[in-house]
Amino acid sequence: MRILVISQYFWPENFKINDICLGLKERGHHIEVLTAIPNYPTGRFFEGYSFLGTKDEVWNDIKIHRSKIFSRGNGGIRLMINYFSFVFFGSLKAKSIEGKFDCIFVYMPSPITVGIPAMIASKKLKIPYYFWVQDLWPESLTAAGGINNKYILGFFHKITQIIYKNAEKVLVQSQGFKNYIINQKTDPDKIIFYPNSTESFYRPVAPTPEFTDKMPSGFCITFAGNLGEAQSLLTVLKAAIIVKERGFSDIKWVFLGDGRQRHQLEQFVNDNHLGDAVNFLGAHPSADMPGFFAASDVLISSLKKDKIFSLTIPSKIQSYLACGKPVLASLDGEGASIVEKANAGYASSAENAAELAENAIKIYSISESDRKEMGKNALAYYKKEFEREMLLDKLILILEGTV
Repeated sequence: MRILVISQYFWPENFKINDICLGLKERGHHIEVLTAIPNYPTGRFFEGYSFLGTKDEVWNDIKIHRSKIFSRGNGGIRLMINYFSFVFFGSLKAKSIEGKFDCIFVYMPSPITVGIPAMIASKKLKIPYYFWVQDLWPESLTAAGGINNKYILGFFHKITQIIYKNAEKVLVQSQGFKNYIINQKTDPDKIIFYPNSTESFYRPVAPTPEFTDKMPSGFCITFAGNLGEAQSLLTVLKAAIIVKERGFSDIKWVFLGDGRQRHQLEQFVNDNHLGDAVNFLGAHPSADMPGFFAASDVLISSLKKDKIFSLTIPSKIQSYLACGKPVLASLDGEGASIVEKANAGYASSAENAAELAENAIKIYSISESDRKEMGKNALAYYKKEFEREMLLDKLILILEGTV
């Protein structure tokens, strides 16, 4: 097949769609990508990229059609400008793409407006588009953006309905998304459960000095990913205070990644004298994560308390499970349910620092052999439910129209 992928985010930004494209190309399909100038998560254009210097490029034999975009910057207004600039410039770029394609595959972690360039490309190229939903809109605007204006929400609700209506299929990363999308007047027969997998380099590896030397000494509980408001990482730091006050000074909390809330989190650590218990190691390439995970005792996933997040499976859950490590889940709903069903660790309610602290102490206190068993359970569950090659097979069948 010849597939046009449309995503506001793509390499060198770190998103799952990068690996999906590589996987499809490895299987002999022709892939091209319409995307924007990389600027996530820092809000600044990556080195070597600029608004005026936008140009197409090739990565791993995948042609990338680069659209202009205004960078995210900081604050809600800049973010909205960022979203709508991709609608405008991405749509113009979509009109310029030539060649024959069989279908369009749209990756939508947010915003929903990525569907507008997709509709334009679909009409121009006379091919269907398949829309992979990672976030629920307009619910995400309230949950992650704090927007409650009924006119703004109504506007995005209407846009969402139009995008889903015109899609050939609507793929959802969580079973919990289905009813919400059906209530947006989407044909239930269009909706297909298609969860995230993870890159093939996420696998169990042996600890090496390259990574253990960067970690603090002690029992390391590691978070990897975006340091943003949606991740409710202040809950994790509040749990760290409780754990420290109870005398478990050997428990260390490690944060890998960057994001808009990093400065606030670091300030909280300083204000609460947590410097001996909490370590920010910054952003590292995704391919390094298995090494850091191997140097950790436990991995943690955290989200805010909100209806939309209870319906979501954080994609880091799959990466954690694939590396065969025990997991602490500080979240509600689907993500917590997976950790519990897999017998891969312990789950606590979203934003409940006391429960999280109890679980941290509990997983620290059990035997090393019990934690290893949790890790084995995690890997087994990943292979059964989220294995990469299995899900690539399913995606190809969906895009061919046989599912």
